[in-house]
Amino acid sequence: MARIKGAMATRKRRKKVLKLAKGYWGSRSKHFKMAKQAVMKSGNYAYIGRKQRKRDFRRLWITRISAAAKMHEMNYSTFMNGLKKAKVSLNRKMIAEIAVSDPAAFAALVKTAKKALSK
Repeated sequence: MARIKGAMATRKRRKKVLKLAKGYWGSRSKHFKMAKQAVMKSGNYAYIGRKQRKRDFRRLWITRISAAAKMHEMNYSTFMNGLKKAKVSLNRKMIAEIAVSDPAAFAALVKTAKKALSK
């Protein structure tokens, strides 16, 4: 029986890594060994970056909500607590969008929060 060699699979695997390393500087895009290391590292950075993006957006939303709440003589934590007590189930992303685009609706939310806190 003839021996099967792995040349096709090896070439495919190497081409895949080199394609991912396209545009990298110097031998990181030319040599398989260095390209493989660079691609693995960039994959780690991409994974971490996806987590950081979620954190960054949440911080942005909280900052926007806090700034809008301060305009209505209320701080962020008491505003969110009031909304929770009033059983308003809007997420921070939507509240921040309302704060930026529709100040009247945000004022109504503040009023709801204050009412729930005074009970």
